[in-house]
Amino acid sequence: MIPLRRAGPVAVLVILAIAPFLTANPFYQRIAALVVLAAISASAWNVIGGYAGQISFGHSIYFGIGAYASLLLFGRFGLPPIAGAPLGIIASFVVSLIIGPPTFRLRGHYFSMGTFAIAALAEILIVNWKFAGGAIGLMGPAMPRSLADLLFRNSLPYYAIFLAVLALLLALTHLMQRSRMGFYLRAIGAGERAAESLGVPVQRYKLYALLISGAFTALAGSLYAVMIGFVDPESGFGILISVNMVVIAALGGVGTLFGPLVGAIILVPLQETTNALLGGSGTGAAYVAYGLIIMLIARFSPGGLAELWPLINRHGRRRAA
Repeated sequence: MIPLRRAGPVAVLVILAIAPFLTANPFYQRIAALVVLAAISASAWNVIGGYAGQISFGHSIYFGIGAYASLLLFGRFGLPPIAGAPLGIIASFVVSLIIGPPTFRLRGHYFSMGTFAIAALAEILIVNWKFAGGAIGLMGPAMPRSLADLLFRNSLPYYAIFLAVLALLLALTHLMQRSRMGFYLRAIGAGERAAESLGVPVQRYKLYALLISGAFTALAGSLYAVMIGFVDPESGFGILISVNMVVIAALGGVGTLFGPLVGAIILVPLQETTNALLGGSGTGAAYVAYGLIIMLIARFSPGGLAELWPLINRHGRRRAA
C-alpha cells in the first residue's frame, strides 16, 4: 500500500500521464502539452533557484537560446528544428560559464537584479541581430518534410515528448537531491557563508547548478520552438518568461521535486483559459491573477503548496488513527 505522503504525487503523475489521451478536445490537449513544457522550464529553474537559493530572473536567456538555435538551423541550413537542441544546450554551457562567475559574486536581491539586467540586455541584442531575424523573429517549417520535423496535427505527440523529457529531468533532480551535490546546494541555499565555513566549494557548485539548469531550460526552449514553429524576441527572450518560471516554482514549492509541476498544473490552464475567454486582453488579466496568487502564497504559505501537504498528511494519519 502506498503511504499517504507519496499517494498525492503518484496520483498527480498518473492523472497527468493519461488524462490528455482521454479527451479528443484539441484545446485541452494543447493545454496539457503546455503544462508539461512549463513544468520542464520551472523544474530546470528550480535547480538553481530552489535548491541553491539563487533567485534568477535571467533564465529567459537560456530559453531563448534553445528556441533560436532550433529555428536558426532550420532557416539557415534546412535542418530539422529539433537538431538545434544540442546546439542550444552547448550554447547554454558557454553562456553559463561567461555570466555565472561574475553574477555569483552578487548575493540576495543584487543577484536577482543582475540576472534581470542581463536578460533585458539579451532581448535588446536579439532584437537588433538581423541574422536571427531581428524584431520579426524566425519561422519553422510550414509543412512537414519528414518525421524529423516533428510537425503533428494535434498536441498529443508533443505532450508525449515533453512528458519524457520532464520524467528525465525529475529523475535526475531526484538523484541530485540524494547526492553530495544536493546536500551542498541546500547548504548554499540556507546560507552561503555558513556553507563556506563548513568547507563547501560554494562558487563551484553554484556554477554546476547553473550549467544543469541552463541546459534543461535551453532544451525547453527548443521544444517550444518545435511545437509552435515560430519565435521572436518577446516569446524567446522576454523577461516574462523568467517571471513565469519563478511564479510557477514558487506556487508549487521551490526546492521540492514536484513543486514546479504542481504550479504549472494550476497556472498554465489559468493563463490559457483567460486568454481564450478574453482574447488579446487576457494576458493582462492572467498576470493580475498571478499577482493575487503571489500575495496569497506569501501571506498564508510562503513555501508554496508543498508546505500544505505535510499538514494534509498529518490530518490523514489522525483520521486513520
